[in-house]
Amino acid sequence: MGRSATAAREVQGEKDREQGAAELHAADPVLSERDRAMLEFERQWWKFAGSKEEAIRQQFDMSGTRYFQILNDLIDRPEVLAADPLLVKRLRRMRSSRQKARAARNLGMRLD
Repeated sequence: MGRSATAAREVQGEKDREQGAAELHAADPVLSERDRAMLEFERQWWKFAGSKEEAIRQQFDMSGTRYFQILNDLIDRPEVLAADPLLVKRLRRMRSSRQKARAARNLGMRLD
């Protein structure tokens, strides 16, 4: 197979990826107002006086437990990742590190 055939396959592969990404974004539902508010809150929650739990209760009128259940579902959605990739990746990393620490504690291991 020559260089032109390889180049043609690469160009076609790039076109397919671009089309797939465009279809994914076109099919994404719009984020709800609550979803956007939660992302904004996570960007700057430390600006609120008091604990994060209090700020969650005041701003969203729900318990911290329920808020984090919704947030965990939210950050797993592809349209949310597309909307704010840096924030979502940071939240996913934080969740992953908490899960690893919890698993290690349950197994009696130390993570240093």
